[in-house]
Amino acid sequence: MSDDPGKTTLRTLARERRRAFLTSLDPLAHRLAFKAIPSPLARRLTGAQTVALYMGLDDEAPAQRLAPQLAAMGKTLALPRVIDRLGSMDFLTWTPEDQLFPGLYGTHHPEPSGPAVTPDVIIAPLLGFDRAMNRLGQGGGYYDRTFARYPDALRIGLAWSVQEHDALPADPWDLPLDIILTEIELIEGPEA
Repeated sequence: MSDDPGKTTLRTLARERRRAFLTSLDPLAHRLAFKAIPSPLARRLTGAQTVALYMGLDDEAPAQRLAPQLAAMGKTLALPRVIDRLGSMDFLTWTPEDQLFPGLYGTHHPEPSGPAVTPDVIIAPLLGFDRAMNRLGQGGGYYDRTFARYPDALRIGLAWSVQEHDALPADPWDLPLDIILTEIELIEGPEA
């Protein structure tokens, strides 16, 4: 996917803003963030069987912290596996006790012992979001392609509140998020 210079600049600024925010965040507030699933989100997840999380890298919001509550809700958990540098990834079942193996771009994934699974819910990392439910990712197109491949999956962005922007540019292939969860707020799109 081609990337315009505006998005590249936004990504740099978003990383710096996120890093500064986390440096100033109270350690207890950091440890408690994303450990609970708000009731409105839990209701939206009722019919879902497989929820795809991710292992937070660097300063990303830590999706893995949602795993115990999702497992207690009876959900099958999955993590992404980056297959190649062309934007391909799939999802492998995972439990928090599973050993993870190194993947591309510093990612980690479960051992690919079984077939890939189809997620009903995809929880995605991001660098920025806006109230129009646009998501600014890392620029590789992995989640854009994944959202297109699983159009019926509920798309949830996980972010720190400081990652909100007034408006983000959206390309034709960008699919909006359905829900955004931050450490302080649950934002639901107009279709919710």
